[in-house]
Amino acid sequence: MTDPIADDRPEILQLADWRRQVADLYAEVRRLIRSDHEAAVELWRSKRERLFRDHAQSPVLLSKREAFRAHHYPIDPALRFEVLVEPDSPVASSSSGSASAFGGFGAPIDFGGANASPPSGGTMRAAPLASDLPVSAGGTMAMRRIGRVEIPFPAGVRSLVVFWMSGYAGGLFIPFRDATNGTETYGAGRYLIDGAKSADLGGDPVRGTVILDFNFAYHPSCAFDPKWACPLAPPDSRLDIPVRAGERLT
Repeated sequence: MTDPIADDRPEILQLADWRRQVADLYAEVRRLIRSDHEAAVELWRSKRERLFRDHAQSPVLLSKREAFRAHHYPIDPALRFEVLVEPDSPVASSSSGSASAFGGFGAPIDFGGANASPPSGGTMRAAPLASDLPVSAGGTMAMRRIGRVEIPFPAGVRSLVVFWMSGYAGGLFIPFRDATNGTETYGAGRYLIDGAKSADLGGDPVRGTVILDFNFAYHPSCAFDPKWACPLAPPDSRLDIPVRAGERLT
């Protein structure tokens, strides 16, 4: 009898290896970036380009892999930030409500409810909101809005939404669009953090921060081949300024 799973095993193992190598790359970047930001960015660029050119699970079309070369903006250390993840907006405290939790953490997380003690001023943090994001190939992907970050760009403070993937492998997710989309960068935007794919530069859970470095902004897989289904940045994840850092089209 033929095992229907057998034919898929090579591809599955290749995918596992892809994820393993990406996870190792980001771990190496997090170590190096503490002492040499530029070297960490260059390492990320070179190893990612090699994966896209040589790995069987590359999102780049097979016919274009051999000649593939990544394109990036000049490195700008001023576009690296450690920012506080804050609730989208405070909500008035009340005697009703329930603790909010979602999959992936291994235990319920109380984001504010009947059993939460509100801070001074009589307000408490809003519970994470369900927010299905559109997917490039059609349909939606279930997310939770867990907060927002305020980013002190040289052009002024702008904000982005922070999501948690409700399904799939879970993980933080921060996509964004900016004024370069459709000309210098992919029209549907780029990603800063995708925890399901190990694309995460770290942060401090005690202080409630994440590190956003736009020098590591990258295009989703659907930018290279439309067969890939990628969640897209919603309207309130769009920046009204050009962010000329990270990956670009040419």
